[in-house]
Amino acid sequence: MTEAPAVLVSDRRAIQPGDALRDALLDSRQRWRDLVNMAADLAFETDAEGRFVFLAPDPILGWPAGSLLGQPAEQLLEETAAGGVFNPFRPEGPVRRQRAWLRRPDGSTVCLSFAVAPLLDAAGRVVGSRGVAQDVSEHDRREAAIAAALRRTEVMDHIMACMRREVLAPRMMEAALEALAQATGSEGVAVLDTVGEGMEPCVVHAFGDVAPSVLPRAATLLRGGSDDPAGGEAADGRRVLVCPAQTRFGEEIGLVLARAPGMRAWDADDETLVSSSAALVRVVLEHGSIQREMVRQARIDPLTGLLNRRAFMDDMARRIDRLEVEGLPGALMFIDLDNFKTLNDTLGHDAGDEALRVAARLLRSSTRPSDLVARLGGDEFAVWLDGADEFVAAERAEALRAEAPRALAPLTGGRVGPVTMSIGIAARWPGRGEDVEALLVRADQAMYAVKRAGRGHWRVSPAGDVR
Repeated sequence: MTEAPAVLVSDRRAIQPGDALRDALLDSRQRWRDLVNMAADLAFETDAEGRFVFLAPDPILGWPAGSLLGQPAEQLLEETAAGGVFNPFRPEGPVRRQRAWLRRPDGSTVCLSFAVAPLLDAAGRVVGSRGVAQDVSEHDRREAAIAAALRRTEVMDHIMACMRREVLAPRMMEAALEALAQATGSEGVAVLDTVGEGMEPCVVHAFGDVAPSVLPRAATLLRGGSDDPAGGEAADGRRVLVCPAQTRFGEEIGLVLARAPGMRAWDADDETLVSSSAALVRVVLEHGSIQREMVRQARIDPLTGLLNRRAFMDDMARRIDRLEVEGLPGALMFIDLDNFKTLNDTLGHDAGDEALRVAARLLRSSTRPSDLVARLGGDEFAVWLDGADEFVAAERAEALRAEAPRALAPLTGGRVGPVTMSIGIAARWPGRGEDVEALLVRADQAMYAVKRAGRGHWRVSPAGDVR
């Protein structure tokens, strides 16, 4: 057999073919190691028993490679494969881009994307596995954060769409709470009034089943002093999540979500979602406050705080319908301030306005909370007394006749005549079919009869005596 010629190098030293082959193999092995170390966070082989027989680089995910060789590879898995979790160390066939979570020495976990394949012997039996993996934890967290943000956006869009279909604040709130309950798998969602320590929590709005056991725990969490969402468990095991909120009008409220016992615990996504939803709830509450204030202003005389003419007429008509059904009487009093124009012209509008406010306070203090008191315009007022007849109304009128000059005297300063009240009374009895307009005419006529007779007194409409 002819011997192969030696290989010459620049120093003219002879290198034998065997040495060159060995060096080439070593160089190839080192190149392979370098490429694996640069391209993979984990390269491994296992034997038929699932133990590590090769690992690179060193250390691996914080583990010294030597401490893992000969050890079961599955001990690194965060979860066992028994529950259907992917086990990269026992693949049934070639797998690429499959993820699994492994443990670090400090107890933290890392998500790896694996490319693995089983190792087979000549007979086709599995005798181990070989694979590489890359750390995708940060990428996975970013993807999860993006996915969670998209889910929250979809949920918030859905809640907003439900709210836009409504006009009145209570219906908007109901739509928002219903959509939030469905999105979070809650059995009940409520808006809780944040009350003082030791007081019973008050549910302002609710959707679904908000068990009584949830409220004390929710109130305790809301009183914790934090503005961030907080979770806990009720006495019966229900999972409670709350988020405090405060409206621009000073309302202290909290959004409360409840899940049935045994359901999954609240997570960061739930907390972010409930925090965003609490902002919407706050807007709806403010919208409701504005609506109520607009309604109030549409019904209230801004100077005296009494009902205005329209509100008084509407409310009196409803009262009359109810009293008709109940078979009870009612009495209307028309009041006009005497010498008001002289006071207003002589002492100025500020004095006139104060006279109207004093008269309003006097009328309120002389009636029951259930009675209607209104400023009809100018210096004219009206009072409706539920269930009263002309005798009760006359007693009230006499008290007003006597008290009004004394209450209003400080405003005149002796520069104008006394400001008194002329009062007309009209009683209404059920079964006669007398409508609001007819009653108003009678009271007005009685009041002007007092004016013609000298002012500062009261008179009952003649028709009020008939039964």
